[in-house]
Amino acid sequence: MKHAMLAAALLTGAATAAQAQTAADLGKTLTPMGAVKAGNADGTIPAYTGGYTTPAPGWKPGDPRPDPFASERPLFSITAQNVDKYADKLAAGTIAMIRTLPGYHVDVYPTHRTAAAPQYIYDNAIANASRASLSANGQDVVGAKLSIPFPIPHNGNEAIWNHILRWRGSGIDRTVSNAITTPTGDYSLERWHERILLAYNIPGLDNPAKWDSMFWQEVLEPPRIAGQLTLVVSHQDPFEQPREAWTYNPGERRVRRAPEINYDTPVTNTDGLETVDDYDMYNGAIDRYDWKILGKKELYVPYNTYKFQDPKYKYSDIVLKDAVNPDLIRFELHRVWVIEGDLKPDVRHVYSKRIDYADEDSWQILIADRYDARGQLWRTALAMAQEAPEVPLLGADGYEFLDLIQHRYLVQGMHNQESRAPVYNDADLKPDQYTAEALRRTGRR
Repeated sequence: MKHAMLAAALLTGAATAAQAQTAADLGKTLTPMGAVKAGNADGTIPAYTGGYTTPAPGWKPGDPRPDPFASERPLFSITAQNVDKYADKLAAGTIAMIRTLPGYHVDVYPTHRTAAAPQYIYDNAIANASRASLSANGQDVVGAKLSIPFPIPHNGNEAIWNHILRWRGSGIDRTVSNAITTPTGDYSLERWHERILLAYNIPGLDNPAKWDSMFWQEVLEPPRIAGQLTLVVSHQDPFEQPREAWTYNPGERRVRRAPEINYDTPVTNTDGLETVDDYDMYNGAIDRYDWKILGKKELYVPYNTYKFQDPKYKYSDIVLKDAVNPDLIRFELHRVWVIEGDLKPDVRHVYSKRIDYADEDSWQILIADRYDARGQLWRTALAMAQEAPEVPLLGADGYEFLDLIQHRYLVQGMHNQESRAPVYNDADLKPDQYTAEALRRTGRR
């Protein structure tokens, strides 16, 4: 109870401070993304000085990204024995992992505010503060271009839209492996090739259809499902233009329209551990929840998690019995927006409540807690956030989706054992590659 009261007090104070900020503060006391430039009072969160924007000497796209903080060691570890001491700076899902998973711990490192974005993204974030608004029904965004629509959010709908429309680069080409685990510790691997065009973030793109993102995926392994293709086209207004999706099954040798790739539909080949709107921590229409900002809070979150994708680790080093190897996840203290979504009474979804923790510097959701129909904490997800300085871009390079009740989890996006690391802003990605006809041409016979 004490921890709950303290957390509530911290959130209330942070909410009051956030409400006092205005668009005039952007680029001054606030970054263009609406983050507080200053560090915190005790110096454990430093001031923002522009982020990490210079790649390592000799690095080139497709190379593994080196860890700029590889020489650092944890300041301390949070375990089941001392978790109460730090509970006010931990998400509920993280606390549950520490208390229920044998030997699980959180290693806390020095904080580095590495998040950065191109200047045109900053310029448009500031411009959006005065030109963007919610639609009449409060569910969609009007007038925003290229960047987050609401650097000074006033309600939960605006805050969750900032995550959805945040700077994600213009596109990404990646081959990754995913592990689906069982309560006994066994796991199976699947390997996917994905090409994602992030149309909303591309200046000058001919986009009369108001695309948000275009997603193409091919299953490479295991052989029994190799050749499966999925194409998803999402629009900036999911009500005016609902998401379009197609699948190709090599056994049937035909492309089918897939109208149900939305909301709580289970993601294909994840054994039900991830819903469609879990992808990217949250995506799609926001209409099934009443969203509110609980405030801003200092929290230990995954950040600068370069070790997670280090090629010296094999997938068997990452995928342990109860959770992703905690030695490979770097946690830092950052200020996050706490956004709560409560399921509306007249609609259905497997989650009755969602609590998302979004990085103040980038609007990337770093931790997502999910509650079942009884109101019990059911699942938690971690985004392995790291900066790609060549873009520059802070994004999730891998995820962990953990079921706290069934004691199983999904780790998604590993590429340690690939010959080519993900490549951002690939100029070869074009809108005409994301059509049902292109899917038919790609499908293997």
